[in-house]
Amino acid sequence: MIVSKRKMVARATAVTAAMTLGSAALVAGTTGVADAAGRNGKCDTGEFCLYFNSNQKGSLSDFTSSVKDYGAKQPGCYDFKSAGAGKGVCVKNHTASVWNRSSKTVRVYFNSNYGGRYQDFKAGAKGNLNSGLKNQNASHQFSPSNKPAPTGCKTDGTNTKEPSTILVYRTGKHKVERVNFKYYVKNVLPKEWMPSWKAESLKAGAMAVKSYAWWWALHSTRKINGQCFDVYDNTNSQVYVPGSATARTNSAVDATWGHRMTRSGKIFMAQYCSTTTACGAWRDGEWMSQYGSRDKANAGWSYTRILKAYYRGIAIS
Repeated sequence: MIVSKRKMVARATAVTAAMTLGSAALVAGTTGVADAAGRNGKCDTGEFCLYFNSNQKGSLSDFTSSVKDYGAKQPGCYDFKSAGAGKGVCVKNHTASVWNRSSKTVRVYFNSNYGGRYQDFKAGAKGNLNSGLKNQNASHQFSPSNKPAPTGCKTDGTNTKEPSTILVYRTGKHKVERVNFKYYVKNVLPKEWMPSWKAESLKAGAMAVKSYAWWWALHSTRKINGQCFDVYDNTNSQVYVPGSATARTNSAVDATWGHRMTRSGKIFMAQYCSTTTACGAWRDGEWMSQYGSRDKANAGWSYTRILKAYYRGIAIS
């Protein structure tokens, strides 16, 4: 949230880089054995197929179930498998057309974790991805919910329900992206907490990252170039790097996802810093020390005890 956290980010980078290969393998394994067994580079009945070129040309990749994230690098990504142009290329951000040979509607998404803009393909349909998705695809979902993703500036989150997406200003790209909320949290935590720290420290961090972002989704009035957004992707808010999630930090997010941190019944903006003295804006009862959470976890504290020690008057439900 402030410049002093850059020390944390720099140290986290080496750990994250060392785990990249393993993370990619985990991403590739999200759909289960049945899908892996059926992926033979042939678009068979019952499958949903992605093509490297328009009009169902070039190499194809076939699927029998939903995929949250195709993965972006070899080894480990879902790739085009049949002969033809594009063979061996990761399907993420390289797909131009599809053929839905399944009996269900399949939705192709711009973002991972079924987020962002999308295009539906009914059972039996062939088609080209539209201009907003061609070579900009990250996930697909069989039988998607008919509930549309939020649009505009208003969030669909409340003080009792987390938002489905969050608007992130990508400082390096100078544009705003709508990101699946859980995907966002999972790709902030390893950049703000060391993935090697004990699980209870990571859980405390997961709760803080989620609560901070949730609060801003509910209260943000930020705009840039006429576009509204909730958070920056850097230390002005929280450091967000797509694809940086690790198995240990993901586990912490999943373990705490059904819980929320409130004060007087409302989502609490949980601020944090590397230490109690590193941030000039520090106020006891309002901020958490990242290294302090590590030390308390090492001493056997639970994540709820850690949070309540730093954030005064909160409830965890």
